[in-house]
Amino acid sequence: MSNPESLTVAETAPVQDPIKPDGGDAPRATSLTGDAFRSMFKRPLFWITAGVLLLFIVMAIVPELFTSKNPNECSLLRTKQLPSSEAIFGYDVRGCDVYARTIHGARASILVGVLTSIGVLSIGVTLGAIAGYYRKFADMLISRLGEIFAGIPVLLAGLLVLVSFPTTPQTPYFITILKVVIALALFGWPGLMRMMRSTVLQVAQMDYVQSARALGASGWRMMLKHVIPNAIGPVIVIATINLGVYIAAEATLSFLGIGLQGNVVSWGIMISDSQSYMRVAPHMMLFPAAALSLCVFSFIVLGDIVRDAFDPKSR
Repeated sequence: MSNPESLTVAETAPVQDPIKPDGGDAPRATSLTGDAFRSMFKRPLFWITAGVLLLFIVMAIVPELFTSKNPNECSLLRTKQLPSSEAIFGYDVRGCDVYARTIHGARASILVGVLTSIGVLSIGVTLGAIAGYYRKFADMLISRLGEIFAGIPVLLAGLLVLVSFPTTPQTPYFITILKVVIALALFGWPGLMRMMRSTVLQVAQMDYVQSARALGASGWRMMLKHVIPNAIGPVIVIATINLGVYIAAEATLSFLGIGLQGNVVSWGIMISDSQSYMRVAPHMMLFPAAALSLCVFSFIVLGDIVRDAFDPKSR
């Protein structure tokens, strides 16, 4: 399995199939990006992982398909009851159905991971493309800024931001999610920015970019039409891997009591609430922790599959 840092944009440049010797029409042009997707689709592990992630995504979007119970409907009469036919995952310390909360907890955890990845990808691609294409002062300024942010641990920075802007039980659901997303995205972009800058530097020297420049194409047009589409492949690979990392980061912050709070249901909150009852009611931690581990592991495996597919040397 290759190192993601070794991925180069040159591997995604379009190539032409040779003309048939019998004089027939040449087959449609293909690219290594298309070859990468075909390589992924041939791997059974890709479909298994994609199926698991699709299940989690459907669970996050429509949890009612999996349970009709309200995750916030609790009764102290059922506190810490073990799994039974009435509640297959048992009840937590407040008498809430652990199965219902595990199902509904997927929404907040996955939403934080997806939105954070989109935010980090947007910042990293934009700044990396500007730094790599325009160079000079823009490159120096963005690179120094990235070094400063890269020196700050994401979890520590997220902790400081969330402590400075605390969430209360009255905070709306989406605002609570957005605070965690901003706290993680603000300090998670330097790695993707550096990779984007590196690939843009390579793309900018390619013949088709030089030809477009010679024909009078504007800088922004060349960057949007020729540079970014051919440089973003390796960055998307790393962003896919990082998606699972951000889900784990949200769970960590919630476990520490400074992430998602209030009426939001998430796997991290469930694990945090269960830590004091591990000996007497292990089911409270077992099921949300298993769901979190499986989801994060699936995203990381999918990222590895995508990385291998985009690296021709590994095929």
